[in-house]
Amino acid sequence: MNRFRSERGQSLVLTTFFVAALLGMAALVIDLGTWFRSQRDLQAVADSAALAGAQGLPDGGQASAFANQYTTKNNASSPTVTFPNADQIKVALQRPAPGFFARVFGVNSVTIRASATARAFSPNEARYAAPIAVDERHPLIAGCHPQPCFNQPTELDLEKVGPGAFRLINIDGSRGGTGPGILESWLLKGYDGWMPIDWYFSDSGAKFNSSSVRDALTKRIGTEMLFPVYSNTRAQGTNFEYKVIGWIGFVITSYDVHGNNGILHGYFTRMVWEGIEGHSGDPADDFGVRSIELIE
Repeated sequence: MNRFRSERGQSLVLTTFFVAALLGMAALVIDLGTWFRSQRDLQAVADSAALAGAQGLPDGGQASAFANQYTTKNNASSPTVTFPNADQIKVALQRPAPGFFARVFGVNSVTIRASATARAFSPNEARYAAPIAVDERHPLIAGCHPQPCFNQPTELDLEKVGPGAFRLINIDGSRGGTGPGILESWLLKGYDGWMPIDWYFSDSGAKFNSSSVRDALTKRIGTEMLFPVYSNTRAQGTNFEYKVIGWIGFVITSYDVHGNNGILHGYFTRMVWEGIEGHSGDPADDFGVRSIELIE
């Protein structure tokens, strides 16, 4: 009888030990899961802060301010902001994460960390461009260096450049004229496709005088639009082409179109726009349009 009692006592001790160990492991798993979720949340803040900061590049002060503003709004203050190069920003964050069940093992808190690097670049393929071409010799482009003069009132003259060419281009790469309805869509929404650096055929005729195009211009007043910038032209008639070398932001404030004459009033602006480096061998000229992406 004493032997059986001793065995029951040993079993109770072992059972208690294993139950305690099992509960401890379960508690630790719960804390680890909480820390992991906290780290993922912090990583999301770091990613977004880096992208926000990249919008200010290459101005390091502005980029740092943008990153700090974003982290402050998301309860992750005091980021460490560095610049691997003039076109990149790195944001590093850390904060304590309390332990709950882990305190049984003497772990009161851990430090979670996250970092992200984003870059800004001049795209050589852009999306959602509008079909109005801007001459690189415009006074606020050619007369300002290294980038255009932004936010200064100016006008874009839709004058005749070549036979039937009024600075309207087929930004989808097609040849021949498009209908006013297509131009209206491109003005309202931009061309839903990638537009690389290349030669583009003219969309012949003074179609900016159509009611649909005028309606589209009216709806875009006060909003940023992406216009291709061209450097050269070639050929004649339906073969007339523009050499697109980049893009520039423009805000229309008013317009005046009648007959074969058209003028857009507004100003050039810096902008962050959807773009990629693409596969073109020709780098885009820098007219203040930037695309941003995370690189790590």
